[in-house]
Amino acid sequence: MAKTPAIMLQGTGSDVGKSVLVAGLARAFTRRGLKVRPFKPQNMSNNAAVTADGGEIGRAQALQARAAGVAPSIDMNPVLLKPQGNRVSQVIVEGRVAGVVSASDYQMMKIGLLPKVVASFARLEEQADIVLVEGAGSAAEVNLRAFDIANMGFALAAQVPVALVGDIDRGGVIAQLVGTHELLAPEERALVKGYIVNKFRGDLGLFADALDIMRGYTGMRCFGVVPWLDATRELPAEDSMGLRQTPAPARDGTIRIVVPVLPRIANFDDLDPLRAEPSVTIELVEPGRPLPRCDLILLPGSKATLSDLAALRREGWDIDIQAHVRHGGHVLGICAGYQMLGKTIADPHGLEGEPDSAPGLGLLDVATEMAPEKILSNVNGLEIASGAKVAGYEMHLGRTTGPDTSRPMLQLDGHDDGARSATGRVIGCHLHGLFANDEFRRAFITRLGAAPDLTLDNDTRIEKALDTLARHVEIHIDLDALLKHAQAR
Repeated sequence: MAKTPAIMLQGTGSDVGKSVLVAGLARAFTRRGLKVRPFKPQNMSNNAAVTADGGEIGRAQALQARAAGVAPSIDMNPVLLKPQGNRVSQVIVEGRVAGVVSASDYQMMKIGLLPKVVASFARLEEQADIVLVEGAGSAAEVNLRAFDIANMGFALAAQVPVALVGDIDRGGVIAQLVGTHELLAPEERALVKGYIVNKFRGDLGLFADALDIMRGYTGMRCFGVVPWLDATRELPAEDSMGLRQTPAPARDGTIRIVVPVLPRIANFDDLDPLRAEPSVTIELVEPGRPLPRCDLILLPGSKATLSDLAALRREGWDIDIQAHVRHGGHVLGICAGYQMLGKTIADPHGLEGEPDSAPGLGLLDVATEMAPEKILSNVNGLEIASGAKVAGYEMHLGRTTGPDTSRPMLQLDGHDDGARSATGRVIGCHLHGLFANDEFRRAFITRLGAAPDLTLDNDTRIEKALDTLARHVEIHIDLDALLKHAQAR
């Protein structure tokens, strides 16, 4: 039987732009009338999305599915690693928690994961005219090659041709690509059909000799040199590297929202719709700095709630938050951030680390206990204070109860969620994706004393960015050549 066309983008390192390029290619090939499915064998990210069947995948694959015009499924990312600190990660297999393991133990665990990865890929093949596969990290991590399922290990198992992606913005792209090619085994090199130079900012005429040099060393052809595209700032970043390295454009916002950057910050794309508001300035505060005066402190999600609460205290940010509230400031906690606002957090089963408990910030009269079964669901509802409709997803282990939950923030699919203080200035909930809801975002900004942009539609903003990205890759990447190699596998 003929195999479904597929092409895999592998990188010379992390954060070279693979996720964004796959999203752009997904939209571009979809515009050609092809049924496209994205696939990433193994991802490592604390940004995750909930699928319709209650599974969990990397948020980047959910965006790629959106670019392809299809609903995200667990087969698009069968293995997801969520770092929790102390060199351990929660392992998600086929959408469900499979355990918490150390880096060394995971290497042995991978032996049994490749068949599951290949099976997920096979199910996507049945649905698609082309599968766009994204690698993870570097294709040349030869020290981890023995049990690889993320890059060449998968490509060899499924016989998928490869295009290498190098990041010229970080410098040394010739060494990146030539060195990667040199470190590959002969059977791996045979799968590599060419390369893409990404994030180019210079004069292309000055780069022509580099293409000849790389062809001389590797024999590889160039599928395209892709210039830097500012529109990608509108799309969710893959991991916290993107959070730190892609700051929002500077502007004088009417209201100032401060976000402490916790070590295990998760699902931080919650902030993206607020960044797009002209009347809002988002300030991410890195460790080593006090929290400045502002209108709102927003405590984000976390993959390790107790650990990040301890980190918040080490920075003295708990004192800053208490002072902010005493002076009449507002605080919003989302998911783990909401749990931190309570009186206590307990993890008796050691689900996010060693079994432990700790006092919270005490700004809400609630308490949280971690439970073994993770809540994963897409939900709809409304914010009680404004009546604004909301939709998003829940993704948490904690069960939060207490007197202040009698003043819930949200009503979601028949149940209450969150809490409000008696003053209404401290609020929290478990719902991710809050600010993607235009009606809620406008009401929230208005309550803080600013004028929201009534023309800003979050869905339109993302769709416009994906369309711009698709046109960009259509211009700068030889899609016909990629498709030809995909069809020849």
